Amino acid sequence: MAFFSQDQLEAIAGALGDTAEGLAGPEIEHLLASCKIADPGPMTKRVRVYNAFAECQNTKRNRTNILEFIRLAMKPARYSREPHRYEPMRARLNLALAFAGLVIDESGELKSADVAQTLPEAQRRARDLRADLEGRGVHPDVLKFCRAELLADNYFHAVQEAVKSVADKMRSQTGLSDDGATLVDRTLAGSPPMLAINPLSTASQRSEQSGFANLVRGTFGMFRNPTAHEARIHWAMSKEDAEDLLTIVSLIHRRLDAAHMPART
Repeated sequence: MAFFSQDQLEAIAGALGDTAEGLAGPEIEHLLASCKIADPGPMTKRVRVYNAFAECQNTKRNRTNILEFIRLAMKPARYSREPHRYEPMRARLNLALAFAGLVIDESGELKSADVAQTLPEAQRRARDLRADLEGRGVHPDVLKFCRAELLADNYFHAVQEAVKSVADKMRSQTGLSDDGATLVDRTLAGSPPMLAINPLSTASQRSEQSGFANLVRGTFGMFRNPTAHEARIHWAMSKEDAEDLLTIVSLIHRRLDAAHMPART
């Protein structure tokens, strides 16, 4: 029977217990209990998960309970109220599972995968994508999403996370807490809008503002909550598609950086 090595357990625990994108403490407690894995108690999340997994595997001489923990942790329905958490954690976990020849697929199922190629391929994709985008002069806020953990599956996750960064910037600039089309409408539509990309003094400038709002709204429509989009399962995004889409996101970032808040009367 296959076992996880210490390095593999550390990588998996690091993904599941990641400070920013991993499971919360109460979630870890619940999942450990559900999978009949002894809980070492509150401590740093990744250490807690690692210690629990290592003790379980050493005691039971198999990894069955650990695999069950991963399956339960990655059920998409668990994230129905916070869908933005799912894909980043799945990407991180898949990068770790690549060492063990496993992968979490689009539906949340744990399956066998190629041990030898996944991580090097993700790293190569990250280097190549970043180099190409740097050659295009894309916005610095876009380049930081060219990371191996986002490219372990395909290019989709890098674009998805970059699009989320646009929403974050709009919220930061306006103080709003909305998302998606509502955020675009409140930020870029209206007379005057909260953020204007030009003086809005001519019909042409007002048309440009409206077109920019439509561009951002359409970009959000493609990538917001992609786990709910049935077409995503069949979308094998190419490197060329990712570069073009990230260039559009770069344009949006630049226009937002230069935007101003018109006086409201």
